[in-house]
Amino acid sequence: MDDLVSLSRNLRKRQTDAENLLWRHLRGKQVEGFRFRRQQPIGRYIVDFVCLEQRLILEIDGGQHAIEIEKDEERSNWLIAEGYSILRFWNNDVLTNLEGVLETIRLNVLPDPDNF
Repeated sequence: MDDLVSLSRNLRKRQTDAENLLWRHLRGKQVEGFRFRRQQPIGRYIVDFVCLEQRLILEIDGGQHAIEIEKDEERSNWLIAEGYSILRFWNNDVLTNLEGVLETIRLNVLPDPDNF
């Protein structure tokens, strides 16, 4: 577990441009008052961003994810089995369509009105 914590700290220091841009809009409860954490260990994995209250994970994928499909699928299946939902965005989506990405996150973090 200590290795994951060290790795997550290191990843926070070396965020991609897309992760850095998105973090500026997630931090400080800017999305509907929900708190997000970045580079958060969950089980044996580290997720890019997570809202623990809503069990929503945000993954910002670079080109390497196009070839790591099986690894990503295994990871996603485990996280979903643990009760998380996952939104994936390509780096390019964050960099060129930030408002659309934020709106998708906002819609997924809000409670479903049909459940009330």
